[in-house]
Amino acid sequence: MVRDREPRGVFAGLATLDVIHRVDDPPGRNEKITARAQFVAAGGPAANAAVTFAALGGRATLVTALGSGTVARAIADDLEAAGVRVVDVAPDLSDVAPVSSVAVTESSGDRSVIGGDAAGLVVPAPDSAAVTDFLSSADVLLVDGHHPELARAMAEGAARAALPIVVDAGRWKPVFAHLLPQASDVVASADLRAPGAEDAAATRARIRQMGVPTVVTTAGGAPVRWWSGGSEDELAVPTVPVVDTLAAGDVFHGAYAFALARGAGIRARIAFASEVAATRCTFVGPRSWLSAIRNIPLEPR
Repeated sequence: MVRDREPRGVFAGLATLDVIHRVDDPPGRNEKITARAQFVAAGGPAANAAVTFAALGGRATLVTALGSGTVARAIADDLEAAGVRVVDVAPDLSDVAPVSSVAVTESSGDRSVIGGDAAGLVVPAPDSAAVTDFLSSADVLLVDGHHPELARAMAEGAARAALPIVVDAGRWKPVFAHLLPQASDVVASADLRAPGAEDAAATRARIRQMGVPTVVTTAGGAPVRWWSGGSEDELAVPTVPVVDTLAAGDVFHGAYAFALARGAGIRARIAFASEVAATRCTFVGPRSWLSAIRNIPLEPR
């Protein structure tokens, strides 16, 4: 049954500052081009999911590592303007938050990204009391696997509290060996490959062998497939005029977490998340779509 009260979601992972250029074509080697439009906004898998959750009417908290400096302040200010509460677990570190450069192709809406993902940064895990505080009123936790010690601590805390745990599995990270057995839901890209797995089917089988109750696989405009409760199925995604795909996968994850926090069934979660992500793809820019998703209906099943 879909719950009536305002859902609360906690998102643990990466936040970046995205500098976005809308271009006719990505630049070639040693080529300088002029952008049709430019945007600057916070990005990163967990951050984008949190923005989506907040735009849908939920209370979103992002637990991340920003540190001090101009980039950190810009990220925090943008997220807070989007309704996301930001908790920085590394406020005393400098030059922590990475910057990404994004090119979105005008004709197709496809995006290309160059940026850091803080892989070389060691972010200490918050202590158990802090984790308990972060999760005290949450209905769902989403982790993206960035900042591994943070991800482990948050997942362990959510497991102790019997909270649903959504893992955003865009690409394989070593910490997944610890996170996936604790997850209630893994939402993976069809491009994800587990170590030693040759294809998506083998990766999916590996995830299911780790005891994950629900596994969802997205593939852009192709149908979303899922395995849950001993059954499997797929659902076509909406056909829309695509003008900007930046963060569409993250938007799907945020909407999926929102539906899960509302108590929706698996088919309803996927249908809702697909509609929200498709709507995002019909708007140019990183924030122009937020108001358009608020009235998308969430069915209970």
